[in-house]
Amino acid sequence: MDLEELDRLWERHPAWRVLRAQNAPLILSFLGRRFIDDNRGAVPLGELVSALDDELFAIHRASPERYAQDAAAYIDSWSDPKAGLLRRFYPAGSEEVHVEATPALEKAYRWVESLKARSFVGTESRLQTLVDLLRQIVHGSQTDPAERIAELERRRDAIESELAEAREGRFAVLDDTALRERYQQFSATARELLGDFREVEDNFRALDRSAREKIAGWEGGKGALLEELVTSRTDIASSDQGRSFQAFYDFLLSEGRQDELADLLAAIQGMPQLDADRRVRRVHYDWADAAERTQQTVRALSEQLRRFLEDQVWVENRRVLDLVRAVEASALAVRDRPPAGLGLDVDEPGLPIALVFERPLYDPQPDVVVDSMPAPQSVDELELDGLFAQHFVDTARLAGNIRAVVPPRSTVALDDIVALYPVEEGAAEILGYLSLADDDLAVEIDERAEDMTIDYVDTTGAARRVRMPKVTVSRR
Repeated sequence: MDLEELDRLWERHPAWRVLRAQNAPLILSFLGRRFIDDNRGAVPLGELVSALDDELFAIHRASPERYAQDAAAYIDSWSDPKAGLLRRFYPAGSEEVHVEATPALEKAYRWVESLKARSFVGTESRLQTLVDLLRQIVHGSQTDPAERIAELERRRDAIESELAEAREGRFAVLDDTALRERYQQFSATARELLGDFREVEDNFRALDRSAREKIAGWEGGKGALLEELVTSRTDIASSDQGRSFQAFYDFLLSEGRQDELADLLAAIQGMPQLDADRRVRRVHYDWADAAERTQQTVRALSEQLRRFLEDQVWVENRRVLDLVRAVEASALAVRDRPPAGLGLDVDEPGLPIALVFERPLYDPQPDVVVDSMPAPQSVDELELDGLFAQHFVDTARLAGNIRAVVPPRSTVALDDIVALYPVEEGAAEILGYLSLADDDLAVEIDERAEDMTIDYVDTTGAARRVRMPKVTVSRR
């Protein structure tokens, strides 16, 4: 940092200014204890003035000349925007002014707090933390599967070795110095985390303030303003700070993590070798409260955008109503004596307007059902006698008769075959012989030869005779 930058910070930064103030001990003592040590958010202005008045009364009993102003005057000066120590605002749904600490007060208080002499300075736990961070950075960015597997196998081997030693009763235990060192580092980090929340909240609030300023002075279209506001909100959420805060908030909302934190903090409180701070016992609740306050700031920004849209619509509707009333008043004023030549020439009186809702809706047609089954009464009227009177001629049986009688490459008259295998199905069976078309059989009709006769008995028992040209059957 160069001299000019330090000069600018010395002159303008609220944290540095409070260190230069004459009443800096009172500021840091009173505000630091109420807001930072107790991790309190916004409090009503009257409550804070009353508490400071009690504080001043106690101080004046020992030193009547110190801090001569009254409590309200001190609070007003500390909450002045130029001082930058307290922020005054009206919470949603409240008519009383509230105040809350700024990140500048947190930084100044933490710096002064760091001036206190520590019983010892732990270095070993910090070195362990640094090594763990380096491992996370190196191994967390590793994209080679082989390297990642090798690292996991190394950690597995180390855990298995430690398990084996633990089963034999050999394992390392932290001594009292190591425990105090790690507890000191944990409590410091926990308090710094609360301060970080206050700064993240202030950054979101700065975005909210910027949005309000843009809304108040915006003269363009609502679309362009919303695009700019949403873009700014997206930039904050996608920044390193926004993503880190969201990851922390998701981690903190996990029920399993909260239970684990509560158990660990309770275990720390029960260790006699540690002079545990009672505030650390509930530090996870303080984290949750600080994170919730930050989320409330984000929700307030969204609420501000919604109100902006509603206000703009209300203003536009009010303008339309004023114009309609002005037109009505002008029309009533000239109702008895309308001006000549007033009106409009319309080329086409009426425009074909097709509204969306005038279009017919989709009318689904019923499915076509095809019933191929005849009605029951139709079944009763069917003439089934002709169907049942049909005879089936088994041509395979007829061919078998021929093959049983006629040797291969021989020819036999049909009446000779019928003499051995009498006709059972009447004329249809004789026609069946004539229709045989097997590959090894040949049925021929000799018109020049003498006719032959075949006698048979039909299904009714009547004797029948068929006269037909001579038919011969051959096997190939």
